[in-house]
Amino acid sequence: MSRDPIPRVRDQLAAVAEKGDNWPSFATAASAIIGRHVAFDRCCWHSVDPGTVLFTGSAHKDVGCSGTWLAEHEYVIEDVNKWWFLARSGRLAGATSIATYGDLRRSARHRSHEAIGVGDELRGSFVLDGVYWGAVGLLRNEGEPFFTTEEVKLLESLSPILAEGFRRALLAPPTKQPLQHDDVPGVVVFDAAGAAESVSPAAQFWIEQLAESPAPASPAQSFIVEQIAAAARALPEGHDPLGLAARARVRTTTGRWLLMYGTRLTGGVQGRTAVIIQPAPHSEIVPIIALVYGLTAREREISQLCLQGLATKAIADALRISQYTVQDHLKAIFGKTGARSRGELVGRIFLEHYVPRWEPSSNASDGWHGFETPSPSKPQT
Repeated sequence: MSRDPIPRVRDQLAAVAEKGDNWPSFATAASAIIGRHVAFDRCCWHSVDPGTVLFTGSAHKDVGCSGTWLAEHEYVIEDVNKWWFLARSGRLAGATSIATYGDLRRSARHRSHEAIGVGDELRGSFVLDGVYWGAVGLLRNEGEPFFTTEEVKLLESLSPILAEGFRRALLAPPTKQPLQHDDVPGVVVFDAAGAAESVSPAAQFWIEQLAESPAPASPAQSFIVEQIAAAARALPEGHDPLGLAARARVRTTTGRWLLMYGTRLTGGVQGRTAVIIQPAPHSEIVPIIALVYGLTAREREISQLCLQGLATKAIADALRISQYTVQDHLKAIFGKTGARSRGELVGRIFLEHYVPRWEPSSNASDGWHGFETPSPSKPQT
């Protein structure tokens, strides 16, 4: 690693983040920038639903895994440097070699893929203003030197700007033209062992719009759907009966937002699970878009009330603040979103995110595999 690279790398990443590209493109550029200072042979990047802390996508190079494997090793099997823990603990980055005191085989994750020649791994979670947006794993081949504490420190210091790139990516134009749809929910049913039993036509329709490369051999083998199903299976029996934990909001290649959630099934064969896929209602989209625009908690409250059609006085009364304070918050909201009026603010949410009509843009760079959708997880403790 070159000497004192942090300011220079931050500036380079900030310039890329400013472009507002989709997150696989941002990840490609970020890998090239970081790779000039931290050597690695393989890598994988993941986007995250900041509300549910579930993976919503994966872009990888020279390393791959199923959705089930990812969920098991991130949320179920005990191990070092889980991404959610790095994000929640504030450590933000860590190397397997350091966490295992130089014995990589003490990591279950390492043991599971050492047969393919993987050595040390440097992991980082991207957090900005307390919100977790994404994660990366940089891997070296077996026999290569371990990552150093300086390299861990570098990745940790880059967490906020990498989070900014992933945050801005949710406002990027879609990569494909919007398709006609009838808003019918779809369902995929899995047996107790995690094998898909059936896929509804509507589910197949929605899965085909997920950004997965290489494409699954069949809709039932979707990386994204596998993750959600694994998350549901990981939940303790009787926990989360309403199916609220194993869920994520997912943006498709056409710019449409979907709500995907997994749930255990009762009756019949024990241990079966289902993944439901449906267009996300605006109540699910508004909170995540508010986070994307960087609105504060109070600004999000006021935005929600504006979307409900409340006047300034009604908002002030509901929040027990003055009308002048409401106006000040509205000015801040307009500045962050680019809206010039309440009507335009509503348009930002509903026209640009609920019913998108954008032109297509380029995909991620060659050699990269991207998935712009969700993954399975287990409730955090």
